[in-house]
Amino acid sequence: MVTVAALLLAFCSPTAPVAAVPLPRPRPLEAPALKPEASAPAPEMRDAEKPAAVAPAPQPSACRLALTETIAIAPSIPDIHGAGGCGGEDLVRLEAVVLPDDRRVTLRPPAILRCKMASAIAAWVRADIAPLAKGLGGGIAGLDNFDSFECRSRNRIAGAILSEHGRANALDVRSFKFADGRTISLTDRGVSRDFRETVVHSACTRFSTVLGPGSDGYHEDHIHLDLMERHNDYRICQWSIWEPLPAIAPMLPPVRPPEAPPRAVADEPDGDENSSEPPTKKRR
Repeated sequence: MVTVAALLLAFCSPTAPVAAVPLPRPRPLEAPALKPEASAPAPEMRDAEKPAAVAPAPQPSACRLALTETIAIAPSIPDIHGAGGCGGEDLVRLEAVVLPDDRRVTLRPPAILRCKMASAIAAWVRADIAPLAKGLGGGIAGLDNFDSFECRSRNRIAGAILSEHGRANALDVRSFKFADGRTISLTDRGVSRDFRETVVHSACTRFSTVLGPGSDGYHEDHIHLDLMERHNDYRICQWSIWEPLPAIAPMLPPVRPPEAPPRAVADEPDGDENSSEPPTKKRR
């Protein structure tokens, strides 16, 4: 009886005959050419697996390109999109206006504004205010920013429409500071009337809204400027130039003329305080 081990030994033996393996016949020359097999389409990627599309960087506006460091120090800041329509696009932080002679007029604190509003402020200071203040205290050196961007209603009245401050389209100016350290308030009645009238005329020429003393009771100590767009380019210029307040004399009695007759004054009572006799009078 042949065992399995014997069969394996006989098969693996080098002297065992090897059966011939049949090969395919050669392809005839007249046979048509084989077409390559179409590759299977790549499986579609899921949305989560797809690489996120990179949004192209926004191009700077014409205003941003024009507002160079030779005109103002005003770095761009991200757009603001707040509640109730607050915020805006193409925003800058206006830190200083650069005058033609390279001196800087610093805004304290820096103002958050739309580029067009910042450009209008820079043009106003450079072309109008700096020449006007040239002979005052060594020239203008600073601008007191009372308010710029603030998400609020007009005059902070509950239920009122959105202020231009909420759109970063307004600036409140309280005073100018000069190189010698002196400060001039724009609403000070003691400041030269000609100076104040010239500032009013220049502001109302450049801005669509100018509010100051006498406008609505909310702008008695500062000036509001904005570039609000209205129908038919309607403008508002309300800034009354008040006259200086009259000097008030101290509440003291006038000096007694030397030719005045002597006054009668009561003497101190002599003796008993309970006496019914009237005190005698002396002439002074």
